Amino acid sequence: MNDNNFYILSGNNIVAEWEENELKIINEQLLPLFLKRVANAELWLETRAIDSHRSNSRLLKKALRLKERDDLATVIKVNAVTITDNYWIKPPDSGLTYQDVRFTDDYFSVLALKGSYSSFNRASNSKRTKTPELTNIGSFEKCWKLVDGKWWMYKSATHDEMFSELFIYHLGKESGINMAVYKRGDKCIKSLDFTDNASVNFEPAFAFMGDNEDYEDVFAKLEELCPQARTDFVKMIFLDTIAANPDRHTANFGLLRDINTGELIGFAPLFDHNLALIARGYPKAPTKNDILIRLFNDFISNHSEYKDQLPTVTETLLQNVLKTVNMKVRGKELIDLIMKRYALIQK
Repeated sequence: MNDNNFYILSGNNIVAEWEENELKIINEQLLPLFLKRVANAELWLETRAIDSHRSNSRLLKKALRLKERDDLATVIKVNAVTITDNYWIKPPDSGLTYQDVRFTDDYFSVLALKGSYSSFNRASNSKRTKTPELTNIGSFEKCWKLVDGKWWMYKSATHDEMFSELFIYHLGKESGINMAVYKRGDKCIKSLDFTDNASVNFEPAFAFMGDNEDYEDVFAKLEELCPQARTDFVKMIFLDTIAANPDRHTANFGLLRDINTGELIGFAPLFDHNLALIARGYPKAPTKNDILIRLFNDFISNHSEYKDQLPTVTETLLQNVLKTVNMKVRGKELIDLIMKRYALIQK
């Protein structure tokens, strides 16, 4: 494929052409939001590439015998197809359809997740070349597994990372927050694909915000693009605040979009909490100057209409979530931490 000349598609609909470093829009209604903000298809493709710093990423590319291993060449190898949206690319003279390029197996999943020599050897001797791992972004070792016709993300995790992910999932679920489904795995955490194999498109926040994660700026953009997502955004930053999650960024939250009309449906289910809570040790008792608490209080003081929509957190609720997760942690200390953070929030 000529890097300087290709069609960009949504499903089987051509939405734009990239020709000689110029984006020619054909169907703006279905155009990826990133390309509405930044009219550069090569930059967009690079955002879809597996993190080249991951050790298993290098093994995967070696096993696939990729001659060019930069982000752009990596993504083009699989026509830029991902599990969580239906955007892709093809040469202008190609007869390929979306069904031709979609992923149908998880053959390289073990290599992507574990990087064992046996999985590397098996992958290297395969004639297969198509895998969702080349467009599986993020810094942790992970893979997509196809289980009973559903895609699950498997991500490597320590005991405390796994606990934090599961605890926050169940806490959010019990608090009425829209959460991506999480389950415990073998030295990994499993999360169900909330797009149901691109039945809807996931538009990560960086598509419309870049790297800007400022609460007020994101809220203002949601008010412009998808007002119905605002309440869920407030609930997300509330949950991040009480769970001491410093790793919320524009690649791990976003919007869902109708694949047929391009309409923005609402906020995507919450995911990616594995650096929160006790993942990096038990945080100290918070004060009102805690950065996440201060940022949230500054925000909610400007949007007091959302105060009565914040979930109520009690010790009983936290104890029940602990029982549900059923993993060995310092439960009393954990509950005390969350309740102290909750008490410092303006409600």
